[in-house]
Amino acid sequence: MNHSIDQVSNQALANDDEIDLRELFSVLWKGKWIIILTTLLAAIVAVFVALKMPNIYRSEALLAPVSAESGGMAGLASKYGALAGLAGISLPSGGADKTGLGLQIIKSRQFFSQFESRHNILPELMATKSYDINTQNITFDPEVFNVETGEWVREVEPPKTPVPSIQEAHEVFKESLSTSQDKETGFVTIAVEHYSPVVAQQWVEWLVEDINETVRAQDLAQAEKSIAYLEEQIRSTSLTELQAGLFDLVQSQIETMMLAKATPEYLFKTIDPAVVPELKSKPKRALIAALGVVLGGMLGVLIVLIRHYAFNKE
Repeated sequence: MNHSIDQVSNQALANDDEIDLRELFSVLWKGKWIIILTTLLAAIVAVFVALKMPNIYRSEALLAPVSAESGGMAGLASKYGALAGLAGISLPSGGADKTGLGLQIIKSRQFFSQFESRHNILPELMATKSYDINTQNITFDPEVFNVETGEWVREVEPPKTPVPSIQEAHEVFKESLSTSQDKETGFVTIAVEHYSPVVAQQWVEWLVEDINETVRAQDLAQAEKSIAYLEEQIRSTSLTELQAGLFDLVQSQIETMMLAKATPEYLFKTIDPAVVPELKSKPKRALIAALGVVLGGMLGVLIVLIRHYAFNKE
């Protein structure tokens, strides 16, 4: 008896589900023109927006970290590591740590400040409006930057100023810059995105040159300070064994200076240099249009269902 009741209940539930499903399809069919019009309108808007978006080009360079390790230096690091630490000297133990340091320096505000000062990239970074691929000319926003006078004319609220600050420009620059390192090979990729493919390629080239020069200058300055300190310690000690260790450390710093002065690509060696890209990287206009169609269809279905169930409760 109970088994028969359960069968009847299950059949009733199945019938209710079937009725609800039929009703749902019926509601959607009755509102098909709303769905079609909403989808069409969303598709038109998405296509319009996609066509109005300017092209963005990506240029990148493939680099290999230059290892600073050699057999003699590795042995020196293990033998006099503690002594070097007391002297404030960092003996090279490989290129991995310097690679990470270099990538962090590229992203730093101080490096960007020096980079902007050397190359004057502020107008291209903060005021570019569009780029003509035929004439290869950049169009600057006249409400932001006056090309004829070279003056910044943008209207901003304090604490911002008409001339973009380094902090503000740095935040914008970080959005166009990307760095990555392959964990297996150790190769490093530095890439820049910009409205102009020429600017993107030039910035990548400058970044590679500047980071090599920055790290090289830092190591040269550190080596000079270390040599001066070590020579002072040699003169002030009479222990022969300690003097021998200090002389070895001096020699290591001299080798560092020689390497830095003789190697233009001090930190990163260029494997595949940046080129002017021929094809844009963004926006994906077909994807934007397809997404507009999908969202428009979903919005149309939602409108039909709300219209039916909210205003026709019976």
